[in-house]
Amino acid sequence: MSDKDTYKGYRGIALEALKKYGIRVWSDARILTDADTFEGIVLPRSETADGDHIVIKMITGYNVGIRADRIRGAEELGYKEAHYKIPEKAFPYDPKKSRVVLFGTGGTIASRLDYRTGAVIPAFTPGELYGSVPELADICNLETDKLFGVFSENMGPQEYMTLATRIGEEIEKGVRGIVVGHGTDTMHHTSAVLSFMVQNSPVPIVMVGSQRSSDRPSSDAALNLIHSVKTAADCDIAEVMVCMFGPTSDDYGLLHRGTRVRKMHSSYRSTFRTLSDVPLAMVNREGFSYLRDDYKKRRNDREVDIKAVFEERVGILYYYPNMQPDMMDMMVEKGYKGIVIAGTGLGHVNKPLYPALKRAREAGVAVYMTVQTLWGYAQMYVYETGREMMGLGVIPLQNMLPEVAYIKLGWALAQSDDLEEVKDIMLTSINGEITTREPYNGYLVFQGGIPEVDEFVSEIRR
Repeated sequence: MSDKDTYKGYRGIALEALKKYGIRVWSDARILTDADTFEGIVLPRSETADGDHIVIKMITGYNVGIRADRIRGAEELGYKEAHYKIPEKAFPYDPKKSRVVLFGTGGTIASRLDYRTGAVIPAFTPGELYGSVPELADICNLETDKLFGVFSENMGPQEYMTLATRIGEEIEKGVRGIVVGHGTDTMHHTSAVLSFMVQNSPVPIVMVGSQRSSDRPSSDAALNLIHSVKTAADCDIAEVMVCMFGPTSDDYGLLHRGTRVRKMHSSYRSTFRTLSDVPLAMVNREGFSYLRDDYKKRRNDREVDIKAVFEERVGILYYYPNMQPDMMDMMVEKGYKGIVIAGTGLGHVNKPLYPALKRAREAGVAVYMTVQTLWGYAQMYVYETGREMMGLGVIPLQNMLPEVAYIKLGWALAQSDDLEEVKDIMLTSINGEITTREPYNGYLVFQGGIPEVDEFVSEIRR
């Protein structure tokens, strides 16, 4: 076996340490450092990794990188070359079960690890998914269609329109429900755009992803997938929803309305929150607990209204103190047709921006105001600043989230150049993006460290 195969991906002082102690990739090894002792399987490195660390997978399932210059001793305990591959079995067909289609866009909802590049490769065929999560066969007859294989930050208008069109085609064929596998970083953007592009759906459209990939013992992938497929097959809610972990435990998932949801933590499994409202339902393997009754209900017809259009020359300005007017002027000069501002407080910016707002209005650019507080309403009539800005053509969007406003404005401007017609579209709530009031329990942010909060959290934390 060549050094390239024996020390896959290693270089620099890490490679020197492996050779010194006679340790091969895929071997069971014990490594002593100046601080601790580690045991586990020596993993390959990616082609772009540094040359300073040896990476092992410990018995807990977690990977740890060990700096080679801190190693004081090491020995190989055994060797068995590993092959990471999702097991594949034919997905069982049951004529009594519903047909559900899973569209793939990317992400790590079920995956295997490619140690050559360090990338997580999605497992996506029905057979791969069945091999990974056999419980899916108890729920439905699952079909898959991999539309894209991109990171969620690379999702954009073309992908949105393709996805909406394909959803419409499957609904017309009589599918029982749709699942969309998606990376979590921009899932709330895509859930919003589908809420506008796919209207009056007779079936659930469920977006799902995972915060932690399938090779990790704390992965949320399998349970999220089970919950989302269960929702598509059996739930009574015929809306675009995001289905992800509810609490950090494995108790249940939450179904969030596609226009009121946002990713709120970079790594927590329970990262998605419904803002200024409450979720639609809770879901577990047994069924659903509906948290409200104002949702659109499942129907037996195949009627759906697809409006898969999007104007790309739209952007968001996140206001900050001392923002200069050239920030907005540049967007106008570059031909942007719409601008969403995430303003302070009730929807404010500084007075030096007023001339730029006037120039934007004169150029026929649609300018809308949201609030960067995320919870609450843009109420621009309260203070002089807001009233002055409305006089310059800025239109408040009540409690629409900034990202949802951006998505909706791109969708609205693709349908009309008439700014009054665009205004009517923007201010008409289509799928809950604007609510007439916020429930008392729609804003709950607890401050850790305060005795009464810590006492409460200690009672419910698991």
